[in-house]
Amino acid sequence: MKKHVEVVGAVIVRNGKILCAQRGRDGMLPGLWEFPGGKVEPTESKREALVREIREELAAEVHVGEEVECTVHDYDFATVTLTTFLCSLVSGEPEKSEHSELLWLEPQELSTIDWAPADIPAVAKIQKGH
Repeated sequence: MKKHVEVVGAVIVRNGKILCAQRGRDGMLPGLWEFPGGKVEPTESKREALVREIREELAAEVHVGEEVECTVHDYDFATVTLTTFLCSLVSGEPEKSEHSELLWLEPQELSTIDWAPADIPAVAKIQKGH
């Protein structure tokens, strides 16, 4: 039986643009783009996990708003449930530590980069004007 992983992603919006993060070359899904975030720990809510992950990964503080999308995707390594939330920056300028690149893109530009499969339904919803 495949393991199941609960993850969260932040759709961080600033001045109409959305923060996109490229996965590093060494981990799973190298080079694909995602909404920054990470695994939910057993003691956390999804929103708490997202605040912690953004602090750890991007050295920034976010306010977590409404849910955008919840997607279940079967990867080779695990079944992932990804819940994405609209977020706004409270403080800090996102810095790449675990990611190889960060980009701010307009919603209509999101389809110009190669997204991780679990993120694609959220991208589609944002482009429809979630």
